[in-house]
Amino acid sequence: MTHNHIPLAGVIGHPIAHSKSPKLHGHWLKSYGLSGHYIPMDVAPADLETVLRTLPKAGFVGVNVTVPHKEAALRIADHVSERAKLIGAANTLVFQNDGSIHADNTDGYGFMQNLHSGAPDWVPSDGPAVVFGAGGAARAVLQGLLEAGVPKVMLTNRTRERAEQLKEEFGERITVVDWVQAGNSVEEAELVVNTTSLGMQGQPELRVPLDGLQSGAVVTDLVYAPLQTHLLKTADEAGCTTVDGLGMLLHQAAPGFERWFGIRPEVTDDLRAAVLG
Repeated sequence: MTHNHIPLAGVIGHPIAHSKSPKLHGHWLKSYGLSGHYIPMDVAPADLETVLRTLPKAGFVGVNVTVPHKEAALRIADHVSERAKLIGAANTLVFQNDGSIHADNTDGYGFMQNLHSGAPDWVPSDGPAVVFGAGGAARAVLQGLLEAGVPKVMLTNRTRERAEQLKEEFGERITVVDWVQAGNSVEEAELVVNTTSLGMQGQPELRVPLDGLQSGAVVTDLVYAPLQTHLLKTADEAGCTTVDGLGMLLHQAAPGFERWFGIRPEVTDDLRAAVLG
Protein backbone atom coordinates (compact mmCIF):
# COMPACT_ATOMS: atom_id res chain seq x y z
CA MET A 1 0.00 0.00 0.00
CA THR A 2 1.47 3.36 -0.96
CA HIS A 3 0.36 6.65 0.48
CA ASN A 4 1.30 10.15 -0.66
CA HIS A 5 0.71 11.21 2.92
CA ILE A 6 1.31 9.76 6.37
CA PRO A 7 -1.66 7.46 6.99
CA LEU A 8 -3.79 8.25 10.03
CA ALA A 9 -6.07 5.86 11.90
CA GLY A 10 -7.63 5.88 15.34
CA VAL A 11 -10.38 4.78 17.65
CA ILE A 12 -13.69 6.55 18.21
CA GLY A 13 -15.70 6.07 21.41
CA HIS A 14 -17.52 8.04 24.09
CA PRO A 15 -15.69 8.00 26.51
CA ILE A 16 -12.35 6.87 25.06
CA ALA A 17 -9.60 7.68 27.61
CA HIS A 18 -9.59 4.08 28.92
CA SER A 19 -8.94 2.50 25.49
CA LYS A 20 -5.86 0.32 25.12
CA SER A 21 -6.01 0.51 21.30
CA PRO A 22 -3.63 3.51 20.97
CA LYS A 23 -0.93 1.62 22.95
CA LEU A 24 -1.53 -1.48 20.87
CA HIS A 25 -1.36 0.13 17.43
CA GLY A 26 1.40 2.49 18.58
CA HIS A 27 3.52 -0.54 19.53
CA TRP A 28 3.03 -2.08 16.08
CA LEU A 29 3.77 1.18 14.24
CA LYS A 30 7.03 1.54 16.17
CA SER A 31 8.00 -2.17 15.89
CA TYR A 32 7.60 -2.19 12.11
CA GLY A 33 9.15 1.26 11.64
CA LEU A 34 6.06 2.61 9.87
CA SER A 35 5.17 6.24 9.40
CA GLY A 36 1.61 6.60 10.59
CA HIS A 37 -0.37 7.63 13.64
CA TYR A 38 -3.23 6.11 15.65
CA ILE A 39 -5.31 8.63 17.58
CA PRO A 40 -8.03 8.27 20.27
CA MET A 41 -11.10 10.44 19.55
CA ASP A 42 -13.97 11.12 21.94
CA VAL A 43 -17.00 11.70 19.71
CA ALA A 44 -20.58 12.20 20.95
CA PRO A 45 -23.20 10.01 19.23
CA ALA A 46 -24.89 13.03 17.59
CA ASP A 47 -21.60 13.92 15.83
CA LEU A 48 -20.57 10.44 14.69
CA GLU A 49 -21.70 10.59 11.06
CA THR A 50 -20.27 14.10 10.51
CA VAL A 51 -16.91 13.02 11.93
CA LEU A 52 -16.78 9.76 9.93
CA ARG A 53 -17.58 11.59 6.67
CA THR A 54 -14.92 14.24 7.43
CA LEU A 55 -11.99 12.02 8.51
CA PRO A 56 -11.09 10.69 5.01
CA LYS A 57 -10.62 14.32 3.89
CA ALA A 58 -8.14 14.79 6.78
CA GLY A 59 -5.88 11.91 5.72
CA PHE A 60 -7.49 9.10 7.72
CA VAL A 61 -7.45 5.62 6.16
CA GLY A 62 -9.81 4.12 8.73
CA VAL A 63 -10.80 3.84 12.39
CA ASN A 64 -11.89 1.42 15.06
CA VAL A 65 -15.23 2.16 16.69
CA THR A 66 -16.09 1.15 20.21
CA VAL A 67 -18.91 1.71 22.74
CA PRO A 68 -21.44 3.25 22.11
CA HIS A 69 -20.90 3.57 18.34
CA LYS A 70 -20.67 -0.01 17.04
CA GLU A 71 -24.30 -0.31 15.87
CA ALA A 72 -24.52 3.25 14.55
CA ALA A 73 -21.33 2.80 12.49
CA LEU A 74 -22.99 -0.11 10.72
CA ARG A 75 -25.95 2.06 9.71
CA ILE A 76 -23.69 4.88 8.48
CA ALA A 77 -21.35 2.66 6.41
CA ASP A 78 -21.70 2.43 2.62
CA HIS A 79 -20.50 -1.20 2.45
CA VAL A 80 -20.87 -3.83 5.19
CA SER A 81 -19.17 -7.24 5.47
CA GLU A 82 -21.31 -10.36 5.95
CA ARG A 83 -19.93 -11.01 9.44
CA ALA A 84 -20.62 -7.42 10.56
CA LYS A 85 -24.21 -7.83 9.29
CA LEU A 86 -24.60 -11.07 11.26
CA ILE A 87 -23.12 -9.59 14.46
CA GLY A 88 -25.16 -6.41 13.99
CA ALA A 89 -22.25 -4.12 14.82
CA ALA A 90 -18.99 -2.81 13.35
CA ASN A 91 -15.65 -2.32 15.07
CA THR A 92 -13.35 -1.71 12.10
CA LEU A 93 -13.93 0.89 9.37
CA VAL A 94 -11.84 1.33 6.23
CA PHE A 95 -12.13 4.55 4.22
CA GLN A 96 -11.96 4.03 0.44
CA ASN A 97 -10.27 6.51 -1.89
CA ASP A 98 -13.65 8.06 -2.79
CA GLY A 99 -14.43 8.62 0.91
CA SER A 100 -16.93 5.77 1.15
CA ILE A 101 -16.89 3.70 4.34
CA HIS A 102 -16.44 -0.08 4.50
CA ALA A 103 -17.54 -1.62 7.84
CA ASP A 104 -16.34 -4.94 9.24
CA ASN A 105 -16.44 -6.71 12.60
CA THR A 106 -13.26 -8.52 13.65
CA ASP A 107 -14.38 -9.39 17.22
CA GLY A 108 -15.38 -12.98 16.35
CA TYR A 109 -12.10 -13.42 14.47
CA GLY A 110 -10.16 -12.01 17.45
CA PHE A 111 -12.00 -14.30 19.85
CA MET A 112 -11.27 -17.43 17.79
CA GLN A 113 -7.60 -16.53 17.22
CA ASN A 114 -7.14 -15.98 20.95
CA LEU A 115 -8.85 -19.29 21.72
CA HIS A 116 -6.72 -21.27 19.25
CA SER A 117 -3.56 -19.56 20.50
CA GLY A 118 -4.33 -20.12 24.22
CA ALA A 119 -5.86 -23.60 23.85
CA PRO A 120 -4.23 -25.16 20.76
CA ASP A 121 -5.63 -28.63 21.57
CA TRP A 122 -9.25 -27.47 21.58
CA VAL A 123 -11.22 -28.91 18.62
CA PRO A 124 -14.50 -27.05 17.90
CA SER A 125 -16.37 -30.18 16.75
CA ASP A 126 -15.53 -32.14 19.95
CA GLY A 127 -18.57 -31.01 21.90
CA PRO A 128 -20.86 -28.29 23.17
CA ALA A 129 -19.96 -24.80 24.36
CA VAL A 130 -21.63 -22.73 27.07
CA VAL A 131 -21.82 -18.96 26.55
CA PHE A 132 -22.73 -16.62 29.43
CA GLY A 133 -24.36 -13.39 28.23
CA ALA A 134 -26.38 -12.28 25.21
CA GLY A 135 -25.05 -8.79 24.42
CA GLY A 136 -22.93 -7.51 21.54
CA ALA A 137 -19.85 -9.51 22.56
CA ALA A 138 -21.92 -12.72 22.69
CA ARG A 139 -23.06 -12.12 19.11
CA ALA A 140 -19.43 -11.99 17.92
CA VAL A 141 -18.56 -15.12 19.93
CA LEU A 142 -21.55 -17.04 18.52
CA GLN A 143 -20.59 -16.05 14.97
CA GLY A 144 -17.04 -17.36 15.55
CA LEU A 145 -18.07 -20.61 17.27
CA LEU A 146 -20.78 -21.57 14.77
CA GLU A 147 -18.52 -20.78 11.80
CA ALA A 148 -15.79 -22.96 13.37
CA GLY A 149 -18.18 -25.93 13.63
CA VAL A 150 -19.16 -26.12 17.31
CA PRO A 151 -22.12 -28.56 17.23
CA LYS A 152 -24.19 -26.98 20.02
CA VAL A 153 -24.05 -23.75 22.04
CA MET A 154 -25.90 -23.49 25.34
CA LEU A 155 -26.66 -19.80 25.72
CA THR A 156 -27.60 -18.41 29.12
CA ASN A 157 -28.37 -14.84 30.10
CA ARG A 158 -29.84 -13.06 33.12
CA THR A 159 -32.68 -11.86 30.84
CA ARG A 160 -33.88 -14.95 28.98
CA GLU A 161 -35.64 -12.94 26.24
CA ARG A 162 -32.33 -11.61 24.94
CA ALA A 163 -30.96 -15.14 24.64
CA GLU A 164 -34.14 -16.27 22.85
CA GLN A 165 -33.70 -13.42 20.38
CA LEU A 166 -30.16 -14.60 19.56
CA LYS A 167 -31.39 -18.18 19.10
CA GLU A 168 -33.92 -16.86 16.58
CA GLU A 169 -31.18 -15.09 14.66
CA PHE A 170 -28.37 -17.66 14.90
CA GLY A 171 -30.43 -20.82 14.49
CA GLU A 172 -31.01 -24.32 15.77
CA ARG A 173 -27.52 -25.04 17.14
CA ILE A 174 -28.30 -22.55 19.95
CA THR A 175 -30.06 -23.92 23.04
CA VAL A 176 -31.28 -21.36 25.57
CA VAL A 177 -30.69 -22.27 29.22
CA ASP A 178 -32.26 -20.42 32.18
CA TRP A 179 -29.72 -18.34 34.14
CA VAL A 180 -30.53 -20.33 37.32
CA GLN A 181 -29.53 -23.51 35.43
CA ALA A 182 -26.24 -22.06 34.11
CA GLY A 183 -24.19 -24.06 36.62
CA ASN A 184 -25.70 -27.36 35.37
CA SER A 185 -24.91 -26.54 31.74
CA VAL A 186 -21.15 -26.38 32.36
CA GLU A 187 -21.13 -30.11 33.25
CA GLU A 188 -21.31 -31.20 29.60
CA ALA A 189 -19.31 -28.30 28.14
CA GLU A 190 -16.02 -28.68 26.28
CA LEU A 191 -15.79 -24.88 26.22
CA VAL A 192 -17.12 -22.22 28.63
CA VAL A 193 -17.14 -18.55 27.60
CA ASN A 194 -18.03 -15.51 29.72
CA THR A 195 -19.08 -12.60 27.50
CA THR A 196 -20.68 -10.58 30.34
CA SER A 197 -19.00 -7.78 32.30
CA LEU A 198 -19.46 -9.78 35.53
CA GLY A 199 -16.10 -10.22 37.22
CA MET A 200 -14.67 -7.02 35.74
CA GLN A 201 -13.10 -4.45 38.08
CA GLY A 202 -15.95 -2.42 39.59
CA GLN A 203 -18.62 -4.97 38.57
CA PRO A 204 -20.26 -7.75 40.63
CA GLU A 205 -18.68 -11.22 40.44
CA LEU A 206 -19.99 -13.91 38.08
CA ARG A 207 -21.92 -16.02 40.60
CA VAL A 208 -22.62 -19.10 38.47
CA PRO A 209 -21.85 -22.36 40.35
CA LEU A 210 -18.74 -23.82 38.73
CA ASP A 211 -18.30 -27.11 40.60
CA GLY A 212 -19.55 -28.99 37.51
CA LEU A 213 -16.57 -27.87 35.37
CA GLN A 214 -14.91 -30.83 33.65
CA SER A 215 -11.16 -31.20 34.04
CA GLY A 216 -9.75 -30.68 30.54
CA ALA A 217 -12.49 -28.29 29.42
CA VAL A 218 -11.42 -24.91 28.01
CA VAL A 219 -12.61 -21.81 29.90
CA THR A 220 -12.19 -18.28 28.57
CA ASP A 221 -13.31 -14.90 29.90
CA LEU A 222 -13.64 -11.80 27.69
CA VAL A 223 -12.96 -9.66 30.77
CA TYR A 224 -9.25 -8.69 30.90
CA ALA A 225 -9.26 -6.29 33.86
CA PRO A 226 -8.34 -8.21 35.99
CA LEU A 227 -6.53 -10.69 33.74
CA GLN A 228 -7.17 -13.54 36.21
CA THR A 229 -10.89 -13.35 36.93
CA HIS A 230 -12.64 -15.47 39.57
CA LEU A 231 -13.95 -17.66 36.70
CA LEU A 232 -10.44 -18.33 35.37
CA LYS A 233 -8.96 -18.97 38.83
CA THR A 234 -11.73 -21.47 39.63
CA ALA A 235 -11.32 -23.17 36.24
CA ASP A 236 -7.56 -23.36 36.72
CA GLU A 237 -8.04 -25.09 40.08
CA ALA A 238 -10.46 -27.56 38.44
CA GLY A 239 -7.79 -28.62 35.92
CA CYS A 240 -9.24 -26.71 32.96
CA THR A 241 -7.27 -24.94 30.23
CA THR A 242 -7.82 -21.20 30.74
CA VAL A 243 -7.53 -18.38 28.21
CA ASP A 244 -7.63 -14.74 29.38
CA GLY A 245 -9.46 -12.00 27.52
CA LEU A 246 -6.57 -9.74 26.57
CA GLY A 247 -5.64 -11.80 23.49
CA MET A 248 -9.03 -11.16 21.90
CA LEU A 249 -8.36 -7.42 22.02
CA LEU A 250 -4.92 -7.93 20.47
CA HIS A 251 -6.02 -10.32 17.71
CA GLN A 252 -9.12 -8.34 16.67
CA ALA A 253 -6.86 -5.36 15.99
CA ALA A 254 -4.63 -7.10 13.44
CA PRO A 255 -6.92 -7.11 10.35
CA GLY A 256 -7.61 -3.36 10.68
CA PHE A 257 -3.93 -2.54 11.13
CA GLU A 258 -3.11 -4.52 7.98
CA ARG A 259 -5.75 -2.71 5.92
CA TRP A 260 -4.68 0.73 7.12
CA PHE A 261 -0.88 0.41 7.26
CA GLY A 262 -0.14 -2.42 4.80
CA ILE A 263 1.55 -4.95 7.13
CA ARG A 264 -0.05 -7.92 8.88
CA PRO A 265 1.19 -7.48 12.48
CA GLU A 266 2.01 -10.30 14.88
CA VAL A 267 0.57 -10.76 18.36
CA THR A 268 3.62 -11.30 20.59
CA ASP A 269 4.55 -11.37 24.29
CA ASP A 270 6.17 -7.96 23.79
CA LEU A 271 2.85 -6.59 22.54
CA ARG A 272 1.00 -8.00 25.56
CA ALA A 273 3.54 -6.41 27.89
CA ALA A 274 3.29 -3.04 26.08
CA VAL A 275 -0.52 -3.01 26.29
CA LEU A 276 -0.53 -4.01 29.96
CA GLY A 277 2.34 -1.64 30.81
